[in-house]
Amino acid sequence: MATTLDYVEFVSEQLRGMDAVRYRKMFGEYMVYVNEKPILLVCDNTTFVKTVPELDGVLIGAERGRPYEGAREHYILDIENAELVRKVIAILEPLTSLPKSRKKGRT
Repeated sequence: MATTLDYVEFVSEQLRGMDAVRYRKMFGEYMVYVNEKPILLVCDNTTFVKTVPELDGVLIGAERGRPYEGAREHYILDIENAELVRKVIAILEPLTSLPKSRKKGRT
């Protein structure tokens, strides 16, 4: 089951007030960017974040899952918990690199 547009718009709405939030469709699922950094992965109407040691204390006891077949295990984020979401993004945003720009091939 692919993520619905309604759900990814709901996720984006939960991030209202944060700087530069956008999403991009990728293979039927979505990546949510904050300040141009890929922070949230939305698959099957579920919001995932990378499992990094810096989140262990904040997401203690959080459910984990794989966003797609072959993916590493991620935390499943309770997107409706605004305080938790803001904490998680505040931790992840400085740790996350900007995506490398892809150069277009020469013709």
